[in-house]
Amino acid sequence: MLFFSFFKTLVDQEVTVELKNDIEIKGTLKSVDQYLNLKIDNISTVNEGKYPHLKSVKTLFIRGSTVRYVHMSPSSVDCTLLQDASRREALVQSAK
Repeated sequence: MLFFSFFKTLVDQEVTVELKNDIEIKGTLKSVDQYLNLKIDNISTVNEGKYPHLKSVKTLFIRGSTVRYVHMSPSSVDCTLLQDASRREALVQSAK
């Protein structure tokens, strides 16, 4: 649940999603669910010449299992909050 909570903090921010089939898509993250499926608005591909069929697409739903990486601005990541959440999650897991 840690990653789900983290990605919820990135809603309405600009992200670049790299898929397992090597397509990179830039856009505004609009929603994320517990399976890390992503809904992205105002998309553009990094290599538009290679994927011209995606030029007309404005909104995209990406299945979480097809995502390789999600790139975001370093300023959008609160490292202290993320570290604290990781420690709490580890404590919960060790108590089981």
